[in-house]
Amino acid sequence: MTACNHSQPYLSAADGNSFYAKKQFYEKRLTSGTLTVTAESNATPLETLFDIAERRNPKRAFLFVSKVLGRHIPVSPSVMRTVYRQLSAQFPANLSGPVLYIGMAETAVGLAAGVFQETRQKVPSPVFLTSTRHPVAGDLLCEFKENHSHATDHLIYWPEDECLRQRVSQARTLVLIDDEATTGNTFLNLFEALRHAGLQQIEHVVTVTLTDWSGKSLTERCPLPVTTVSLVDGHWQWQADSSAPVPVMPQVNVTARGAVDIIGAQSGGRLGLDDIHGDLGTDIHAKAGESILVLGSSEFVWQPFLLSERLEQEGAVVKFGSTTRSPIACGHAIQSVMAFTDNYGLGIPNFLYNVAHQRFDRILLCLETPENSVDPQLIAQLSSVAPIVEAVTYESFAYKSVTYDSTCLGQQK
Repeated sequence: MTACNHSQPYLSAADGNSFYAKKQFYEKRLTSGTLTVTAESNATPLETLFDIAERRNPKRAFLFVSKVLGRHIPVSPSVMRTVYRQLSAQFPANLSGPVLYIGMAETAVGLAAGVFQETRQKVPSPVFLTSTRHPVAGDLLCEFKENHSHATDHLIYWPEDECLRQRVSQARTLVLIDDEATTGNTFLNLFEALRHAGLQQIEHVVTVTLTDWSGKSLTERCPLPVTTVSLVDGHWQWQADSSAPVPVMPQVNVTARGAVDIIGAQSGGRLGLDDIHGDLGTDIHAKAGESILVLGSSEFVWQPFLLSERLEQEGAVVKFGSTTRSPIACGHAIQSVMAFTDNYGLGIPNFLYNVAHQRFDRILLCLETPENSVDPQLIAQLSSVAPIVEAVTYESFAYKSVTYDSTCLGQQK
């Protein structure tokens, strides 16, 4: 567990960071260079949407860290829901169906589910899928690359349900959802993979992002009409410092089935959905004013989010975040780091950001793997943040909660 020195996300211009609301101009000086961002519109203040961090990745040195996504910075569920509705309000009308939605793993699968939930009634014959780096029992639709990523390989599966399979194969509108777009390359890679897999009837592409810095790159290179939806758009420029050391990336570039099985229903989108209902932790309740952190794990974030939203509606003060395999350096947007081993049996590093320096009454760690798959190091670190830590899982397809005693770290009550 590491606390970082750069505790303030926004510094003065003299310190290497500047923000001017009218011009929507943002500059951040990092160890390996300087990132400049210019927004084309000033509808949403940039400082409310993101900060910048440094990737531990030699392929791309910087990372846009969202303040509204609920991944690397814990966020109130109500803030996340507001974002889904803001994007829904911009969603194009009169789309031709079937409409195929695809959310990008790992970071944007929850955002994608939220956008789908808010827009599915607006379109004919909707179907929702997510990419994954965790192979499951199903028929593979396609594979594609996210070239700049710490984990480049994505898998997409056909839906289990025959009706939803037909919607995918006959899709005329493709909705691609990610937290941000910097070049548009990943969207294009996915589009080409889907066409190669036989989805030849697509006639319109819609991209949905929180922040879109790709300019006209996608619209100019995609052979089909493209509609873009985002909270803010613009462009970025990176000026590298050639004297900076090259970051060393941990071994997280793995797309494989781990030694630990995924249990419970596939209710997050890997095998297709046309509706979304909460099925996790239905017996968990909150006290008014109770401070609760609900954590998703890796790609398993949508059901945990729905749980966090319900607890907030019951009167608790709730934040939502998630573990991740994304390696990010301490500093700037990252105020603290917990490091541990993944719960899928892959033996790769996982991380939890911006939690260690906070305090909560209770933490709910939500898993799609058995509770004994959790690294005891993670439980020990969480127990220093809250007196009650519960693992919320699907055991034998039934909800199970395990509480860990903070006075005897890692041991069950």
